[in-house]
Amino acid sequence: MSDAKTTSNNEILDSKIPVAPLRIICHESLKDFGNLVNGHLKDFRKVTNIQYKNSPEFQGYEPETFLVDFECSRFGSGEGKARLNESIRGKDIFILADVTNHSLTYKINGYENHMSPDDIYQDIKRIIAAIAGKAHRVTVVMPFLYESRQHKRNFRESLDCALALEELMNMGVSNVITFDAHDPRVQNSTPLNGFDNFLPPYQFIKSLIHYEKDLLLDKEHLIVISPDEGALDRAVYFAGVLGVNTGMFYKRRDYSTVVNGKNPIVAHEFLGDDIDGKDVIVIDDMISSGGSMIDTARQLREMNAKRIFICCTFGLFTEGLKAFDEAYEKCYFDKIITTNLTYHPKEVSERPYYIEADMSKFLASIIDFSNHDMALSQVHTPTEKIKNILTRYNNREE
Repeated sequence: MSDAKTTSNNEILDSKIPVAPLRIICHESLKDFGNLVNGHLKDFRKVTNIQYKNSPEFQGYEPETFLVDFECSRFGSGEGKARLNESIRGKDIFILADVTNHSLTYKINGYENHMSPDDIYQDIKRIIAAIAGKAHRVTVVMPFLYESRQHKRNFRESLDCALALEELMNMGVSNVITFDAHDPRVQNSTPLNGFDNFLPPYQFIKSLIHYEKDLLLDKEHLIVISPDEGALDRAVYFAGVLGVNTGMFYKRRDYSTVVNGKNPIVAHEFLGDDIDGKDVIVIDDMISSGGSMIDTARQLREMNAKRIFICCTFGLFTEGLKAFDEAYEKCYFDKIITTNLTYHPKEVSERPYYIEADMSKFLASIIDFSNHDMALSQVHTPTEKIKNILTRYNNREE
């Protein structure tokens, strides 16, 4: 299936001139993932536009690496700066960064300080400042959209995500690429600039059927569940492509109390068809602390679900894995699938219930199409690809 996809993309991009030589500035927070993206891009370019490689319009089309040599360093006081160690004049620049990567540290007055989303976002701005308008175009790729959980304003409070997008556009960024934004309507804050939001249903399905060989993908044996109202659109699309039914939990909250900045959940109420004896896919954008997801899985198990597969774009696990380990031992769920778009501690991948969906080839295709100024519908709408892979799976083709 992947070979057919690559061939199709090559045919589309053949004879298409890139807007400018492509280069990637990959922040340390997304280094390993950036190396995978770089490898895929090199593979793509080896077999695309072969006959035009010596043409002036294709200068720099197939470099040794697409990664720019740069550094983000710190002074002893904790102040920082970005430095580019090569020319980026006239280049089509893509800046990759994972604002959720808390493993990075720096020294401040002799103390070790872990980088927060604010620190990494500030590094993105430093890189843009170092580019200083010399690039042909600048695109920022933030898989987890910075401050996307503070995407709307209630009463007297900040509107952080909209403010950040506006700030990036004012600095000369032409487009922001993100994945599964908490609320993509935040793009309305910059209506004259680009904002691309991609979803990973194809990668979820591909990973799930790779590890589970006995799934029956029909209405009698499978149902897709949204753990809350916000994820319903994802669940409806997912269920529609699979040809199965969907259900939803809604969170009953105590609006008289605020705990850690939000109203505590009193209970999860279920709306949907009977799930007795069915496999269940629970789909959402993120696992943060995981309490809500575990409670959803527990209730599904009490409703006699056969197997429970949790699919979330971002596995943040902000309070560690202890609660998930205990829930797995109690058989509340069978597998958790998240993408590699954000940082995961090593112990996450070591868990028997964890499956990682690789998004590097997907992002490489997005960057490649963007660099050629081609419509992203080939990579944006995976419906046909999902149907093809499901047909092969249902026919048990290798």
